[in-house]
Amino acid sequence: MKTNILVVDDDLHMRLALKESLGKAGYSVSVAEDGLKAAEVIRGGAFDLVITDVRMPHKSGLDLLESVRETSSLVPVILITAYGTIHDAVKAIKEGAFDYIQKPFNIETLYGVVKRALGLNRGKIIYTSRAMKDVLWNASRVARSDTTVLILGESGVGKELVAKYVHENSDRRPGPFIPVNCAALPDNLLESELFGYEKGAFTGAANKKPGKFELAEKGTILLDEISEMDLRLQAKLLRVLQEKEIEIIGSRYPKKVDVRVITTTNRDLKKYVEEGKFREDLYYRLNIFPIVVPPLRDRKEDVTVLVEHFLAKYSQGKDTSVSDEAMESLKERQWKGNVRELENTIARACILSDYTVVKPAHLQDQEQKKEVKVGSVRDMEMNLILDTLRSVNGNRTQAASILGITVRTLRNKIREYKGLGIAVPQGYMNAAS
Repeated sequence: MKTNILVVDDDLHMRLALKESLGKAGYSVSVAEDGLKAAEVIRGGAFDLVITDVRMPHKSGLDLLESVRETSSLVPVILITAYGTIHDAVKAIKEGAFDYIQKPFNIETLYGVVKRALGLNRGKIIYTSRAMKDVLWNASRVARSDTTVLILGESGVGKELVAKYVHENSDRRPGPFIPVNCAALPDNLLESELFGYEKGAFTGAANKKPGKFELAEKGTILLDEISEMDLRLQAKLLRVLQEKEIEIIGSRYPKKVDVRVITTTNRDLKKYVEEGKFREDLYYRLNIFPIVVPPLRDRKEDVTVLVEHFLAKYSQGKDTSVSDEAMESLKERQWKGNVRELENTIARACILSDYTVVKPAHLQDQEQKKEVKVGSVRDMEMNLILDTLRSVNGNRTQAASILGITVRTLRNKIREYKGLGIAVPQGYMNAAS
């Protein structure tokens, strides 16, 4: 699924040069000779990016920017400007343009700005549904402020991607984006991870260690699964939000920090407050601007484009497709694991279909597999595991994620196969996890 770019310039040579250069980079490029024609083209098609000259007849690039902001607010606009119009370009950025390129420019400069505008340095949010369009509209609006954001939604819906979207569309974009999973560490380790510690603060603290808040200076920190944070740490986080300072373990003095805080949860935080598991004062500090990411079953229009995206990701460059029956099956599922479950399903299906045509049989879930004879299940499981390892060059962690099992289970399976005398290439046993 190619990225669609619209190039707008009244200079024929510039239009053709941009079309050729961006086409060579793999983008699908349309052109328009002025802002008026461009507005018509935009109304008739979907574009991921608009690149426009500032000074053009009939409708300028600045006027076109205004039109795009009104009709396609999430589409980034890059301005091409001559020296004399830089002031206008800078003003336009304040009004919503993504960036500007000054003439003359080289191809590397163009590619760099385009990649940033398209968000190719972060996970891309794939969608066509109105529900996700509304989510990103809210995210783009709050991104312009420095407000704390609470992102709500089930596991696997893409909450971290939305958090990155807020960061990438904010003034903090040049700064770091630091994610922290609050459920992944015990309370004492989470405290030192977040706030850092001084040398000698406790046994084993041989050197000073900066915390994630310090590392996120001038940027954004994402506190994933905030509901799992201990009540004592919640109190320290509240101080960070109120006083803009952290308490480093072992230090006698607080330290000021300039960090935006975004939090996510798949829990009902209000219920947690009622049950005494979450501080009420912290809840209200975090819930200033909530964004709810809907589950995949409530935006089934997105299934088709997500499937196309994951096919491109896991088909190893082969012409893998999905049959009509398989696509209908995918659309009908409830997807309790949401986009993450869909991704793993497509990754497995690519392997099972031998990267040709994915059919309903390749999409069987675990309940359906129980109906298959035990012998064939064992063979299919073994082949699936070995094929998956091969597809990721022996990376156990990545293979386990695709297969939906733990690394420990994967390791035990490999040992089981070797114990049965099944030839397992030595590289799989030694693969880094």
